[in-house]
Amino acid sequence: MDEIALLGRRKPVLNRRSFLLGSATSLGALGLAGCATSDGLIIAEAVKVYGPMPDEKFPIPTVDISKVDPNYYRRTVHYDTKEAPGTIVVDTGNFYVYRVEGDGAATRYGTNVGRDGFLWSGDAYVGRKSEWATWTPPKEMIRRQPEAAKYARGMPGGLDNPLGARTLHFYQNGAYTLYTIYASSEPDTISTGITSGCVGLLSQDMIHLYARTPVKTKVVILPA
Repeated sequence: MDEIALLGRRKPVLNRRSFLLGSATSLGALGLAGCATSDGLIIAEAVKVYGPMPDEKFPIPTVDISKVDPNYYRRTVHYDTKEAPGTIVVDTGNFYVYRVEGDGAATRYGTNVGRDGFLWSGDAYVGRKSEWATWTPPKEMIRRQPEAAKYARGMPGGLDNPLGARTLHFYQNGAYTLYTIYASSEPDTISTGITSGCVGLLSQDMIHLYARTPVKTKVVILPA
């Protein structure tokens, strides 16, 4: 849901770490630069893909790619599906989001997903899009985490905002589901289940997907 909740490993502290587990760090050592990964994507390419984005309203730092399994770097893959080009498919069981490109291809992104008890599946569509959105914790979250009450009227957009740089909001039958795909600056959350049902891509990946996704785009969430 629109509550990107943590697993409760520590006493709650009301900042981005409280909701997304971990903080953004600078790029680690590049001793492997130029070496091929197991999936054929070279580290040097990943360094470019996940580099800083200084022209954003809130400049986005470089991703520490050493914290991301190379299998979850963005890449184009073969993908058989009957879904139309442009459709977004969320494979929660394998921690991937696909954007169908057609002709048997898709752009694949690594993701985080809902933790146990918060996974869901079904069809939806992108009902609206937002950049650097205000985040408002739902009442259910405030009951579980009272420290979130200070943002009951909304937390302004920014790097510490749980929704990050871009958000795709899921709708069904004209109603907002409270679920989203959002931008994460926490590389160590990719390929983990930590949220209350939302799906998080690295900020660079989310901006890439957002620019290619119009309102009304179909979204398919596969069972885990």
